[in-house]
Amino acid sequence: MTDTRSGLLVVAEEKNGKLSNVTLESLTVARELVAGLGGPLAVALTSGSSVDALVQQAAAYGAERAYVAVHSELEVFRSGPYTDAAMAAIEAASPRVVLFANTASGKDVASRCARRAGVGLLGDATRLYVEEGGLRASHPCFGGTIIVEKQALAEPALVTVRTNVFDRTESPASIQVQELSLDFTPSGLLARVVEVVVEDAGMASLEEATIIVSGGRGLGGPENFAMIHELADALGAAVGASRAAVDAGWKPHQYQVGQTGKTVSPTLYVACGISGAIQHKAGMQTSDYIVAINKDPEAPIFGFADLGVVGDVFQVVPALTAEIKKRAAAG
Repeated sequence: MTDTRSGLLVVAEEKNGKLSNVTLESLTVARELVAGLGGPLAVALTSGSSVDALVQQAAAYGAERAYVAVHSELEVFRSGPYTDAAMAAIEAASPRVVLFANTASGKDVASRCARRAGVGLLGDATRLYVEEGGLRASHPCFGGTIIVEKQALAEPALVTVRTNVFDRTESPASIQVQELSLDFTPSGLLARVVEVVVEDAGMASLEEATIIVSGGRGLGGPENFAMIHELADALGAAVGASRAAVDAGWKPHQYQVGQTGKTVSPTLYVACGISGAIQHKAGMQTSDYIVAINKDPEAPIFGFADLGVVGDVFQVVPALTAEIKKRAAAG
């Protein structure tokens, strides 16, 4: 039987009523991929209410087709209903490649879709390209010490895409919209969200932040994260923490950057009082520019930082914050 799969589908994520950065990045790289794969560029949009604004934003980034799933069961993220919606889009679009965000929810849905489709999953891709008509992906492993090249041998090829790795550029296209008929798996509806509590609601998302200021054990205690937040505010940055700081109870796990925390790829990463153990390096080494502030000249982080400041964080960080504020005020 001839395989009729064609094109590429991006399973979108929404943040504050807009498509997330990683979705826009996925659409951008997808435009290059469909040139080699053939077929249309499609997007799957899932929501509990209207997605009209999301459709227009997807079109601005080159999406030619939108598969829309709108239902009250999709108002708040739950693995079961969101997987059902993603699978409905995959079945309707019949794509050769499907891109998901390499976020907690994106990886959750992608792995479930891979199981249902009976195919593998290429995770945490930092490079995507077409070779000899097939998809290839690169991703770091073993703490980033090795870059692995993988080829998708089955279709649809399912991939999760790391945030802040690919560019985001617009390329407006005419878009066709198809509403999906949803048949939810009964077991997926058993879990109910009774309350949503957002801690530090104003905190910038680590995964999507272009600048991150992180603190580690060298801060000496939770009260000293105040100066990290002040520097982050001056830079318009998100705040992160090392595992040592999180294990000590100075910050919640949502702040943790590293192998057992979040993997980030900002334009600028400022590490304050962080030694730079391999576990932390694995989560932030793909940052475009790394600045390290540590009083220990032998700290491992100086081995891969672009700029190292050997000094006391309690002197360097406040001085840096004051200088940034001064220059901002001067225009």
